[in-house]
Amino acid sequence: MCHVSRLFKFAVLMMSVVLVGCASSAARINTWEGSPQEAANPAVLKAPGAIQVKSVNGQNMTTYLIDDLALDYGLLPGKNEVVFTYKTIWAKSGVVENGESKVHTIESEPQVVRFDAEAGTTYRFAYEEPSNRREAEAMMDSFSADIVTAGGQNVASSTNWDGQSIFRTARTPIPQASGDNGAPAGTTLDQLKSIWADASEEEKRAFLRWAFE
Repeated sequence: MCHVSRLFKFAVLMMSVVLVGCASSAARINTWEGSPQEAANPAVLKAPGAIQVKSVNGQNMTTYLIDDLALDYGLLPGKNEVVFTYKTIWAKSGVVENGESKVHTIESEPQVVRFDAEAGTTYRFAYEEPSNRREAEAMMDSFSADIVTAGGQNVASSTNWDGQSIFRTARTPIPQASGDNGAPAGTTLDQLKSIWADASEEEKRAFLRWAFE
């Protein structure tokens, strides 16, 4: 029974890796339709694992089975609208009952940030990071994240999302880019090997503990 459980867990993980292989190995996830001229030199928004991007310019973003991935989003120059949540996970102390989650999940209400992206500029999320679960819980009522440039310049701050997008017509992402922005070439096994090779030693140990616990 334990052997079956391990095989099932491993299979689920492999499915997750295949699904996120493009996001993990590709340069970025593009958020526009077709091949507009501005796409030749897009802006890039870097989202850490704690930031879950829900939509960009009215278009829902893909939800992956592994939800703590650090992802890059390609943005067309000009006005952009990003809806996201902030989520942290904290291990529970003490004994955990059967069927009970081993972690506390703390997640903010949906946030929205709107800013004018400049061609070729890289942006990232900046926010106060809690040192423990209590601090994380206390932050949620007033949570806000800033969008800053690589040089640290603050260009916008997020507010609570009211569900109303400024984009009447959602832009759909390019189904699957090719070349530098596409999924890694080769078979699924090749992709898995590539992702494993890029993983840190800590990530490899964490995976092995999870797969065979």
